[in-house]
Amino acid sequence: MNSQRALSNRTVASGSVYGAPCWVSLTTCDLSAAEKFYTAVLGWEWRTGKLGEQYRFASVGGVPVAGISAVAAMQPKAFAWTPYFATADADETVARSQERGGTTAVGPLSFPPGRAALLADRDGAVFGIWEGELVSHWEEWRRAAPVFVELHTRDAFDAAIFYAEVLAWASDTADCCEVHYENEKVILRSRGDVVAHIHSGAVDSARDPSMRPRWQIHFAVTDVHACIEAALAHGGCLVREEREIGEAILSDPDGSRFVVNAREQFPSRSKGNGLGIQ
Repeated sequence: MNSQRALSNRTVASGSVYGAPCWVSLTTCDLSAAEKFYTAVLGWEWRTGKLGEQYRFASVGGVPVAGISAVAAMQPKAFAWTPYFATADADETVARSQERGGTTAVGPLSFPPGRAALLADRDGAVFGIWEGELVSHWEEWRRAAPVFVELHTRDAFDAAIFYAEVLAWASDTADCCEVHYENEKVILRSRGDVVAHIHSGAVDSARDPSMRPRWQIHFAVTDVHACIEAALAHGGCLVREEREIGEAILSDPDGSRFVVNAREQFPSRSKGNGLGIQ
């Protein structure tokens, strides 16, 4: 609680978006192939920024919406989409994660105009944190390429408590995220928008010990079927399609999974039941 009060005395350069997803980034072994794939599937444009030739920024209408970094060819699981959450102090956030059983893979490192770290929660799901100014303002990012992130884990309530304590969700911090429980999922809202889900199946279902907890990125698109066709034509795969809800899980040529959702089916602003996580 003392760390949460300390956070409330700081100003977040990312637009006072505490604990909300603020960026998504992909690792790949072939930047050129990844650019071609995501241009075809999601219509993105590309540029190089201050981070050099091995990190490329995707944009929509001139607004940066995602990043792709090149890494050496490794195990397939090294290539994945990762969500980043806004924080006021990367060092404090890393310390809170470690105190609660999380692990630190990288950082915090300085990437002007901010600092970043790559972490994993106590079940092994990888996520990032970002302290500082965003490449684009949060509201612009949300409008340019609507996105929400979803954690598939073994225990949704335990995970919600971990992230609430690490990222100051549902705290007395100004502009923090609200946490609710709806339709057997933990729902995270920032400024009224649904920005994240956490779920582990039905309340009375048994845990699946073989499940690998992971964050999954959802992108809003105008035509799910067109995205599927483009992915298949450019070396990707269709993992699963749910036509009745306008959703498809796709895999890029590296095996990195992501989800496309019909814009009209994207999460709403409806209110739910508060969990009272403090």
